[in-house]
Amino acid sequence: MSKEKILIVEDEKDIIEMVRYNLEKEGYSALRAHNGYDGVSLAKKERPGLVILDLMLPDIDGFEVCRLLKKNDITNRIPIIMLTAKSRESDRVAGLELGADDYVTKPFSPRELIARIRAVLRRNVSVAPRSKITAGILNIDTIKHKIFISEKEILLTYTEFKLLEFMVQRPGVALSRGKLLDGVFGYDSDVYDRTIDTHIKSLRKKLGKIKGYIETVRGVGYRFKEL
Repeated sequence: MSKEKILIVEDEKDIIEMVRYNLEKEGYSALRAHNGYDGVSLAKKERPGLVILDLMLPDIDGFEVCRLLKKNDITNRIPIIMLTAKSRESDRVAGLELGADDYVTKPFSPRELIARIRAVLRRNVSVAPRSKITAGILNIDTIKHKIFISEKEILLTYTEFKLLEFMVQRPGVALSRGKLLDGVFGYDSDVYDRTIDTHIKSLRKKLGKIKGYIETVRGVGYRFKEL
């Protein structure tokens, strides 16, 4: 069986070597890029199972790398763990909203990073995605990342799309904010509960006449209506 490929996009050689050593010790195959553009190019060529992405890079920052990967059809489903010295909440939320799956701050322990890699990879294979999902007059194309209401396309942000997709796949299930955070962002923390409320409010506004498909469950969170 071939080894799972992990791409490290980092400009500090000591960190690259430390991460590479620990990945290979755990049975992964490590790919390396020392700047953002090389990272994007290598991700398109090799299609790794996961990207470890530093935020501070010499050419373009990790946010831009994440944005480029998520808008490309070849790389938009590759999970990303952001790796950075920054620990401000705004940086963490910005990365998650761009589509990053997790966020690790320096300094970090190799064991923590490996544990997070395993958790992210498990989440990405735990539910086999359907290419088309239909709920009432709502249609979701999970491959092209598009949604339609009565055949009219509705434009969503990446995070709004993932949130709606996650909920639609679990109709009638009351989902706590923590569960939504873990399922959509891969990061479960009460500190960021309010980001779910903000995205739900925006999502309902864009859904317009079918905003009632997303129900509030008092004391719990939200659920997608059984149709």
